[in-house]
Amino acid sequence: MSKETTIKFFEEKQVRSVWSETEEKWYFSIVDVIGVLSDSPNPNNYWKVLKHRLNKEGSELVTNCNQLKMQSSDGKFYKTDVVDTEQLFRLIQSVPSSKAEPFKVWLAQVGRERIDEMEDPELGIDRLMETYLRKGYSKEWINQRLKSIEVRKELTDEWEKRGVDKTKGYAILTDEITSAWSGFSTKAYKNHKGLKKENLRDNMTNLELVLNMLAEATTTEISKEKKPKTFTENKKIAKQGGTIAGNTRKEIEEKTGKPVVSKLTAKQLRQNNQNELSKDNNKAE
Repeated sequence: MSKETTIKFFEEKQVRSVWSETEEKWYFSIVDVIGVLSDSPNPNNYWKVLKHRLNKEGSELVTNCNQLKMQSSDGKFYKTDVVDTEQLFRLIQSVPSSKAEPFKVWLAQVGRERIDEMEDPELGIDRLMETYLRKGYSKEWINQRLKSIEVRKELTDEWEKRGVDKTKGYAILTDEITSAWSGFSTKAYKNHKGLKKENLRDNMTNLELVLNMLAEATTTEISKEKKPKTFTENKKIAKQGGTIAGNTRKEIEEKTGKPVVSKLTAKQLRQNNQNELSKDNNKAE
């Protein structure tokens, strides 16, 4: 089971959900989730009782609960209590139901795996490799992706040394790099590929990954030499690193006559690879 599987499960069970473009996250109707997980004939009343109990326990789930307008069975829109994905898992843990048990077991397993990875980081790399293989990525792409993670880590370590704020600073600088090399902001890049919550790098071609790595690695090296002291200086360096990779992109596009930044998603790329393999096998026969 995975986060994507969980979301798919709730989508199949007719749980109302809303995608927030600004926050880039899904929100799910609490009453609908409870209707799926419990055998209660009145999910609304069930939620009222559960909310009261959680409130007495000091649960942040109730405190941080949002409301969004969702369409009801009568066709009208009413304010509805909703949760994001993280809060959804917390809600599942609070529902005493046999239907919720598989999710609870999976959450416990994930927690144990994360603790194991803290003690032995190599386990995390092995697990990541297995995950990508299960999703159908090629070993060549996976090796490229793992290298991109290493390059990214070196960059964020450098930003941390320069006092960049992790919460907002990393995102702003990443956007600066992405815009400079690809010609798209991070959000526009994801829209270009038709992505929502999916990881952008997981949906890049090999060439896109290489150029993104070049942009980030270059930014890291410039930062090490220049030792920026302010966020403005960090932004300038991020743009410089991205521009160098952007110039390379333009040269490639000039020689090939086609854009580097692809609209293809990981699923489409894997399908294309399978089609190519089938053609090669047919020719061989």
